[in-house]
Amino acid sequence: MRKMKKTVCLLLAGVLLLGLAACGQTDGGGDGSTLVYASGDYTRINPAMDEHGEINILLFNGLTAHDGKNQVVPGLAKSWDYDPDTHTYTFHLEENVQWHDGQPFTAEDVKFTIEAIMDPENGSENAPNYEDVEEITVIDDHTVAFRLAAPNVAFLDYMTMAVLPRHLLEGEDMQTSGFFRAPVGTGPYKLAAWDEGQAITLEKNEDYFKGAANIDRIIFKIVPDDNAQALQMQSGELDLALLTPKDARNFEGREGYTVYDMKTSDYRGILFNFWNPYWAENRDLIPAICCGLDRQAILDAVVLGRGVVAYGPLQRNVYNNEDVERYDYDPDRARSILEDAGCVMGENGFYERGGQEIGFVISVGAGDQVRLDIAQAAAQQLREIGVNCTVEVPEKVDWGGQMAYLIGWGSPFDADDHTYKVFGTGKGANYSGYSNPLVDRYLTEARQTDDPVKRAEAYDKFQEALADDPAYAFICYIDADYVASSRIRGIDPDTVMGHHGVGIFWNVTEWTMDA
Repeated sequence: MRKMKKTVCLLLAGVLLLGLAACGQTDGGGDGSTLVYASGDYTRINPAMDEHGEINILLFNGLTAHDGKNQVVPGLAKSWDYDPDTHTYTFHLEENVQWHDGQPFTAEDVKFTIEAIMDPENGSENAPNYEDVEEITVIDDHTVAFRLAAPNVAFLDYMTMAVLPRHLLEGEDMQTSGFFRAPVGTGPYKLAAWDEGQAITLEKNEDYFKGAANIDRIIFKIVPDDNAQALQMQSGELDLALLTPKDARNFEGREGYTVYDMKTSDYRGILFNFWNPYWAENRDLIPAICCGLDRQAILDAVVLGRGVVAYGPLQRNVYNNEDVERYDYDPDRARSILEDAGCVMGENGFYERGGQEIGFVISVGAGDQVRLDIAQAAAQQLREIGVNCTVEVPEKVDWGGQMAYLIGWGSPFDADDHTYKVFGTGKGANYSGYSNPLVDRYLTEARQTDDPVKRAEAYDKFQEALADDPAYAFICYIDADYVASSRIRGIDPDTVMGHHGVGIFWNVTEWTMDA
């Protein structure tokens, strides 16, 4: 009965918010500064289960946070201690922090959140970040301890995870709860209205424990089409948007706009689906595919050179191994690998082996023109070396059934992030079904030592093992081209962005807008 009452209340709250938006009050009403940001659509806001979402940092806080140099700094935890003998982190929490509904934030909320993520029945893609946690102890309302089974040098990075309110989610389904359509956090902004498919309106939290933001209101306007974002930026309907390089170029030097060409750790590549029987038979041909890609040509044509050629997942990290096999563009080598593996050229201009044509389909998510252009360019290049590669845009991504996918991944934080859970066997973000015992071994070794020399050795070996047995055909790292109204002050142009260009709002409480 308690669960039912809670769900009904949340749904009614959602209906009320939608009603306000439907009345045209998407600006929250009243006077004050409003920033309109071009956003993709949201079906829910659930940071515990979903990794992505620029909106998360505005609504929620973690125990820790990342500063403009992507270093760990205090968040809801004002300090912490580490006992190396027991692998225990003890966090000392800020006092007098309130949820947006006025209820006090406590250590019980922290314990509830991480245990929910760790629970395999909840299916969180973030679970591998906490698989070392053996025990969570609430010492008092403002002190919580995590005892790990083994060292995890990235643990403080992972405690940037948004903390969720126990009093609203206990007993709820962590995938389907109505809470995720009417979220309540501790962050600098709180939900004011959600007009489905149109806009999500946030108003500043006057009681924010780190001090109220300067900008009164931020509207996440749902504009999923890249071209529409550029047009609305030009018409003044938007104040901030992440545009394609081609669209961003049109705003350079124009009065009233500032273009930020921001570096990212966000790479693009072809993910091979090892659950598909095709790759069980043809895994040995992946190096040929890698050699058949003219990455520089793709980078120049699609993103106008705004980025760098990719050869591995840690190029923007201190632990990058520059000496690994890069599979530089070499069509002759690609054909030689194919022929040495028993492939012969067929009458239609594509290689065959054992009577089977060599070729595959790259799936691309809808709404991302840059990824589509990259995939199409890559497919054309592979056809030129005799691999019959085509591109499709399915209505829904089928991780288990598709042949390949134009993936985007990357993290500007600790090297463990977006490696352990992406390439480790059976981990939550390993969408390719990739498995390599050497990769597993070296990623574990790197996670469990804080000795920078030993970590470097482990990551060197990880990258070598991954290059010998590629999970992806890496193509390029792309910059994030943000176009902003010149009225906005305070955007940090030097912060390295993460996947999807996420991270621009890290210091949003300091931003201002000129009248």
